[in-house]
Parts: sequence; structure tokens; C-alpha cells
Amino acid sequence: MSTFVKDFMADVIAKNPEQKEFHQAVQEVVESLETCLDRHPEFRKAKILDRMVEPERVVMFRVPWEDDRGEIHVNRGMRVEFNSAIGPYKGGLRFHPSVNLGIIKFLGFEQVLKNALTTLPMGGGKGGSDFDPKGKSDREVMRFCQSFMNELYRHIGEYVDVPAGDIGVGGREIGFLFGQYKKLTRKFEGVLTGKGLNWGGSLIRPEATGYGQVYFAEEMLKSRGKSMKGMRCVVSGSGNVAQYATEKVIQLGGKPLTVSDSNGFIVDEEGINAEKLAFVMDLKNNKRGRIKEYTSKYPKAHFQATDAATFATKGNPIWQVKCEVALPGATQNEINAVDANNLVKSGCFCVSEGANMPTTPEGVSVFIESKTLYGPGKAANAGGVATSGLEMSQNAMRLSWSREEVDQRLHNIMINIHENCRKTAEAYGTPGNYVNGANIAGFLKVATSMLDQGLV
Repeated sequence: MSTFVKDFMADVIAKNPEQKEFHQAVQEVVESLETCLDRHPEFRKAKILDRMVEPERVVMFRVPWEDDRGEIHVNRGMRVEFNSAIGPYKGGLRFHPSVNLGIIKFLGFEQVLKNALTTLPMGGGKGGSDFDPKGKSDREVMRFCQSFMNELYRHIGEYVDVPAGDIGVGGREIGFLFGQYKKLTRKFEGVLTGKGLNWGGSLIRPEATGYGQVYFAEEMLKSRGKSMKGMRCVVSGSGNVAQYATEKVIQLGGKPLTVSDSNGFIVDEEGINAEKLAFVMDLKNNKRGRIKEYTSKYPKAHFQATDAATFATKGNPIWQVKCEVALPGATQNEINAVDANNLVKSGCFCVSEGANMPTTPEGVSVFIESKTLYGPGKAANAGGVATSGLEMSQNAMRLSWSREEVDQRLHNIMINIHENCRKTAEAYGTPGNYVNGANIAGFLKVATSMLDQGLV
């Protein structure tokens, strides 16, 4: 680590103690940018990077709500509006017990660069709560969402800040949030994305992150004269991202072998086909069951329970499954150095991230040093927010595009993101390093815009 990176990170850590996920996200970017800053002394002089790691605004608030038994609960809500240099703040809401300010800041900081890569006019932000929708009734989730929006509505708007979904926030939650926003403001506007198709949503939006993740993997494979056809793929997660990544792999002729949840994962050596995926989607989206139930329906598959407490030292056993392509789509830091080495040794040569920062810095180093095709989340999973941007465009024009048109626009965006990352990595002396390419390309767009707009 250079003196510049050490000094910069010491300052970030001192100002933001105990926010380890945020520190990790910032350090990865800073390490990529040193050469870029040397070439652009105007960015150093204007303290662009110092300004970028400070959010423009942080809002925290209490969220009181009542469960079905009449018991009152109090959760914490937050929204971090990180950077608006190229457009209104844009980024999801996460409802999960692990949510804290450090996680929301890491996600918001990543979102700034990710949104810049999409070519669409969107700034970066993120929000959420330590509320856990798992196990709650629809009415309990509705009461929580309404209470959450009672405060959040003051800070958002279609030209100000446009939240979306993330972990724990799907179509149900977006519907409850939008209904309360409309009641409070008397405005029917594109203030949230991921809406229902009948009231302003976009076709392909549910599929977009997973589809985009696989489109990016396909572009990386093409750079080595390969394609997804016939590739054995390990997919982690079983939520929205993993489901549609699996669907796109099937459509492109690949062979998905796994899906997972917080209890463990299934391995189906025959491959997960369209029929089996439909079972998984019904199980997780409608019945809200556990992935272990897959083996009751398809007994040739096997289930392995996992203990998250051992991941840090022993690694996650899902990444021991032999494959050519890995598609992490669960959560942050699910692939460590042990896992990365296991993947490389088993013959995996392509990793495309659907989750945000699912690989630890040590794991990233393994992939880069081994010349693995490695697509970092801020590039590979940008399809979700890109299609949110397309939803915003449709709302503004009061029209809806066809499924085929949105999918084609998404595909073109992912092709352009890949090409931008590839060319930028080459231009700054690290050909094939998509981490550097994504960080520098995103930074250049935001930094130039900040310079243009003066010291604000």
C-alpha cells in the first residue's frame, strides 16, 4: 500500500470509526485511482476525492410500528444522499437486521460510481433500516413501510432522490412505500423504482440485475473467445438477483448448478432447468420457504447446511463446487481468499458479481493475480440501477416500453459498461483489470462534473 493510500485511509478511518464495510469500499477505489490522480493534478488540487468520500447528506430517524399482537417496536431508518453531481440521488433501500450506517455508506459510495458507469444521469445514494421483514405478516410490513415513509417522504422526490429496492425490499414493500408517499404528498410521480407494472413500473426491472450480471459475464467471456454456452455456473443466493441470473444462464445455454439461502445451498449436478427454476421462484417468492425444500422435489440434488460463523476462516463451501463461471448474488464479503483460491484451482476462470462487494479484498487479489475474468459489482450488477433509470425515463415521458425494447436497452448498456471498463483499464496501464477500469471510469465522470459545478 502506497503512502498516499495509507494517509488517505487513515483520515477516512479516523472520521468514520467502526464502519469497516465503508472503509473497504473506499480503499478499493483509492488504490485504483492513484495513477489517475497523478495524470489529473486538477482533481488533487480541488480535493475531489476528499469531497467524494463525504456524503452530501445523512438522514437518520426512528421508525415506530405496531405488530399484529399490538406490541410496539422501534427501528432505525436512514438515507445517505452521497453525490448528486450527475443527477438526483439514486439507490436502493435495504431492510435487514445487519443494516447500520457503515453498510449504508459503503453501498451509497459504490452506487455513485456504479450509476456513473451506466451513462444515465443519476447520482448515488442508499438507505434502509434494521427492520427484518422475514417472518412478518403483510399487514406488519405495511405498517412498518408506512411509518418509514412518514419521515422519508420529506427528503425524496423524482428530481431529488429516487429510492428503489434492495435486500428485504421487493415489490410488496415498494408498493406500500409508494402508497404512503402518494397519500402524504398528493403526487403520483416516479419517486420510487421497482413499482408494479400497473402503476408506473417497467418491464424487465425485476430481472435486470441478474440479467445484467450474466450479460457482463458473457462480454468478459467473449474477450477470450468463449461464451456462456455449456459453462457450469455456481450461483449464490436465491432472491431476485440469483433467480434471474439463473434464468439468463439457462437462456444462453449455460448450466447453473447451485442456489443458496441463509441456511445452506443445493447442488444439482444435472443442472437447474427452467422447470426447476420455476419451483425455486415459487418457493422463495410466494411460499417464502427454505431452499432445502428443493431436495424434496428433486431428490437427486443434495443440500449442504452452512455455518456463516466459519466463513471468515474456512470459507464458504458453495465455492468448492467445480465450475467455470461463478455468479455471487447473495451479500457482501461472501467470497474470501480461501474461496477465491478454491474457485481458481477448480477451473473457474470467470467471476461476475451480482451482489454488492461480495468478494473481500484478499479474494479480489487472488482473482486479479490469477488473471481470472473478474467483474466487480459496481460494473457487473449495474443492470439493476440502469433499468431503474429506464423506468424513470418512462415515468417522465408517461409511457411504457415493450419487454423487448427494455431488455435490448439493458443489454446495450451492459455491453457499453464492459467496453468502457476494458478500455479505461488499458488506458491507465492495467489491461484486463476490470476493478481499475470500473473505478477510474466512474470516478472520471463524477470528478469532471464536480469540477464543472464549482466548490459545492
